[in-house]
Amino acid sequence: MAAQLRAPERNVVDAQPLDIALPARPVSVELIAGRAHYERVIAAIMGAHTSVWIATANVKGMMVEAAPGRARKRRGREPYVSVLERLDELAGRGVELRLLHAEIPSRPFREEIAKHPRLLGGALELARCPRVHLKAVIVDGALLYLGSANWTGAGLGAKGSGKRNFELGIVTDDAPLLDQVQAMFDRIWTGGECAGCKLRDECPGPRDE
Repeated sequence: MAAQLRAPERNVVDAQPLDIALPARPVSVELIAGRAHYERVIAAIMGAHTSVWIATANVKGMMVEAAPGRARKRRGREPYVSVLERLDELAGRGVELRLLHAEIPSRPFREEIAKHPRLLGGALELARCPRVHLKAVIVDGALLYLGSANWTGAGLGAKGSGKRNFELGIVTDDAPLLDQVQAMFDRIWTGGECAGCKLRDECPGPRDE
């Protein structure tokens, strides 16, 4: 679905880098809900060529279809695999993988990543910041997802109707939005907000150290 998104009709003067409101302008977006998160966002990730940046509050074990669109035809075999298996394949092709998160990843996620030495060794870069609550996915610097879905099976995974969260988001290839969100992501990632953070003493590892 195509839509036109307009930012609030105001500017914020002397705002901090992460406290902004951009001038209004037309932006072409796709509105996605429910299963479309999996079909649109996860599919884009699986087709990445250069980079996948993910920002999320929660990180849990997530399953994806082993053979998308043909899961029910695979008799005698498990039709789903961990998304980490697919990310490991992307890493093998040289795709840069960043995961920015707030909470400690779930036990199933930690157990699964331990099975992938390449990811555990740094091919999947993880950075934890307790203040992160944004949910974003940026693929190849060319596709942007912004919405409610965390990096979980109920949010972005292959769970079916009746089990999936009610999620809502947008997908766009708008270059200015991509530039802005990537700059914000990178500022958090590199510790640009750490010096003035009031939660620094509670942080498990400030990014600027």
